Amino acid sequence: MFTGIIETIGQLTDLKSENGNIHFTLRSVISTELKIDQSVSHNGVCLTVVSLNGGHHVVTAIEETLLKSNLGSLKVGDFINLERCMQMNGRLDGHIVQGHVDQTAKCTLVKQLAGSWEYTFQYDAALGNVTVEKGSICINGISLTVVNSQQNSFSVAIIPYTFEHTNMQYLKEGDTVNLEFDIIGKYVARLIGRS
Repeated sequence: MFTGIIETIGQLTDLKSENGNIHFTLRSVISTELKIDQSVSHNGVCLTVVSLNGGHHVVTAIEETLLKSNLGSLKVGDFINLERCMQMNGRLDGHIVQGHVDQTAKCTLVKQLAGSWEYTFQYDAALGNVTVEKGSICINGISLTVVNSQQNSFSVAIIPYTFEHTNMQYLKEGDTVNLEFDIIGKYVARLIGRS
């Protein structure tokens, strides 16, 4: 379980394919603090640390994860949002994030405003996911608030701190991001669909 409050950005230093899986090696300021078998969110995807080596950590994504996320399109040098699992004795500063990506979305607009940025994303609404105005959305592991919710698109506003401390600063129009929709909204949508 995560909060969507990014701890740091890691840089991808190596990738290895093996039987449909990809092993990702990353360097970050928290890599030396991690333990093998620990769950860490990578761009919003909960992955298990499988190896540690001199300031680097290795995680493995299976084919199912690669198909439902943007991890399969990553390349060496890319920057990835990282968050360790939340501690149950602390504040929940973001929202409840499971680290289970529902689908990807395409960034269709990046607009720099006076003191902030607005990003617009388009996603396939046929998969049954929805956003609501002022509701929560997790983009590449970042807990954000939805503005301008439409049938198959939405926007988010980014403050300078979030821009500087996440990989939003590298995001361009046409890029693909991971989406995890609000868990409470997903349950409500499922219940309404059954009535």
